[in-house]
Amino acid sequence: MGEATRDQDHEGLSQPTRDAVEDQLNRLLASQYFSHSKRLPSFLRFVVEHTLAGNVDNIKERTLGIEIFGRDAGYDTASDPIVRVTAAEIRKRVAQYYQEPEHEDELRISLPSGSYVPHFHASKGRNGVSLPELEPLAPAASMPYATHSTPPVAHAPRRRFWIVGLVCAASILLAGFVLIWQRTQDSPFDFFWRPVLATNAPILVCIADQNEYSVIALRDAADPSHQTVLKDSLTAVVIDDLNATVKVAGILESRGKQYMLKGEGATTLDDLRRGPTIFVGAFDNAWTLRLTDQLRYHFDNDAGMAHLWIGDSTRPGPSRWMVERSVQMATNNYLDYAILARFTDATTGMLEVVVAGIGRGGTRVAGEFLTDSADLAQLMRLAHAAGNKKNMEVVLSTEIIGGEPGTPKIEATYFW
Repeated sequence: MGEATRDQDHEGLSQPTRDAVEDQLNRLLASQYFSHSKRLPSFLRFVVEHTLAGNVDNIKERTLGIEIFGRDAGYDTASDPIVRVTAAEIRKRVAQYYQEPEHEDELRISLPSGSYVPHFHASKGRNGVSLPELEPLAPAASMPYATHSTPPVAHAPRRRFWIVGLVCAASILLAGFVLIWQRTQDSPFDFFWRPVLATNAPILVCIADQNEYSVIALRDAADPSHQTVLKDSLTAVVIDDLNATVKVAGILESRGKQYMLKGEGATTLDDLRRGPTIFVGAFDNAWTLRLTDQLRYHFDNDAGMAHLWIGDSTRPGPSRWMVERSVQMATNNYLDYAILARFTDATTGMLEVVVAGIGRGGTRVAGEFLTDSADLAQLMRLAHAAGNKKNMEVVLSTEIIGGEPGTPKIEATYFW
């Protein structure tokens, strides 16, 4: 897909038209197809708002990669298809949205194939704002004969008949080849999750937990407005770890896979021998630290836990993938890092998955990465280039602003 060209002129749109497009954009982004993603809404809002402002010259693959995905200004668009993959996912989800009957009469926002500049269409029969200036112009070849000075020749119908027949036959053959090809290809989700889901054994999700001795307020059954405060021993889960756990559990649920949750303190080696395990959390999950200790990329820290980092066994010592605890606690604005891994553990003989960040935001964004088709498509491309090896490790980075993680960026990968 090449960079977008200025194929529509939206600079002269009336304010009611702009308002109608923006209202429709908000409806689209609030739907189930976009509301659970961060990057897809950011991408679509960026291209729509720049188009409405007449800045379509800025809607280019490199610009989108830099502005939305945090890529460097000189990144290689040929080897990093994140913009193209995301655009394809948006086209699919937009199509799914408008296929629902309740949206048939709504203003349509589309992202034509081969371009990142959106088109806006007033739906047929729409009673709202009319948008004739946004309807795409028909090419001259598709205009009716009345627009040409020379009428068609007498044998044109027969010629068209044979052309149509040949086109139909070619289309059927092409569709057959595409169907066969699709059946032999993994989707991004299947690429990562199929080996995990292939077992008949239930999957264990081992989550980081914290034992706390605190107080709890209990309500009186006869009078719920009355509370009694009692001392209690609680097992707590960090909300960002819970976010990643829910994301992973959603994948397992959608595939009809049985699974069980256990805190890392209650998990035994015997549990890990029974089937695949997904480990969530790093420095608060002892099993994650043990399992990744022998991998190329692993978690490390100094004696006082003032600096936490992801180490590289080929380069001993602290790395640039480091979080300084004092900065993290004082500002809540920092770069966080995470490890994603899928590998067969030599001790248990079972497939293991690690979803873990140095800080809480890192774990959260790692869970989002493993459940986002565009992210997994990027990882799948890297895995194919490395020879489709079974085991893999990925180092991610994400900008934490006000405690909230941004989009993930792949820092390094290792396949074996």
